[in-house]
Amino acid sequence: MMRRACGSDGAAMAELVVLAPVLLLLMLGVIEAGRAGDLALTVGNAARAGVQYGAQNSVTAADITGMEAAATNDANLSGVTALASTYCLCEDQSASTCGQSGACSTTHQNTFVKVVVTGTESSIIDYAPLPAGLRSVSVSTTAVLRVRP
Repeated sequence: MMRRACGSDGAAMAELVVLAPVLLLLMLGVIEAGRAGDLALTVGNAARAGVQYGAQNSVTAADITGMEAAATNDANLSGVTALASTYCLCEDQSASTCGQSGACSTTHQNTFVKVVVTGTESSIIDYAPLPAGLRSVSVSTTAVLRVRP
């Protein structure tokens, strides 16, 4: 007569039923973290592409739409926006007005370009009870370069 151990067949199934949802949630968390990291890299690279375009010379530094286009084209994602600007500082770090001769009384004036890129990406799972802040990831990066004289 064959004899079976009591309860050994159902124990493995019970453990699987308890652990499967936990492992699934853990796996989804790792995937979401990876997607957020990828978005952060993409946004950072796009900001650098925008300022690299603008820092070439004084003509490209004045091309705000060109810097923004360079950033968004580099990102190549929907949900990415870029804001570019130009500002000037004297070498002693005091503020000055760009293009105004004699704005820096004793030092040379430097022109800078700045691009702020923001990217937003929705979560894989849209679970209604989650707060809106957890249903999407938003990453913002700022890049600044001095314009070549």
